[in-house]
Amino acid sequence: MPTEQQATHLDDSLRVIALEVADDLAELATVRAWADRLLQDLPEDQRVDALMVVNELTSNALRHGKPPRQVRLLRKRGRLSVEVDDTCIDPACPRPPSSDGGHGLKLVAAMSVTWGQWQRPTGKTVWAELDLTRPAAPDHPR
Repeated sequence: MPTEQQATHLDDSLRVIALEVADDLAELATVRAWADRLLQDLPEDQRVDALMVVNELTSNALRHGKPPRQVRLLRKRGRLSVEVDDTCIDPACPRPPSSDGGHGLKLVAAMSVTWGQWQRPTGKTVWAELDLTRPAAPDHPR
């Protein structure tokens, strides 16, 4: 079962919450519930987008990365950053869509204002940033 590692206020404008994720694809439901609980104050369309990003980045780390894994939510002045660490040194790369996947990073790009990754000798962090100041889109698919 995942364990919430920290709840830190670095200052009045930044809040970081982290969750350690076990090496089991079944953990996705627990990670989604954890993020949903923390993001209840967001309008529904923003919360759904954020949960999709959390789900896709965590799913990719579980399917293609190596433990240990950690998911972080960082909130600061109208922005939400989702960061997922794993210890696989291979970069995260979009792949052609097929019946067994390849849609995740495209969905992350569509839901976020920017995304990327930081490579380290011991692994990587794949991240995405969402704009929490945007008005709800009238044609937002919900």
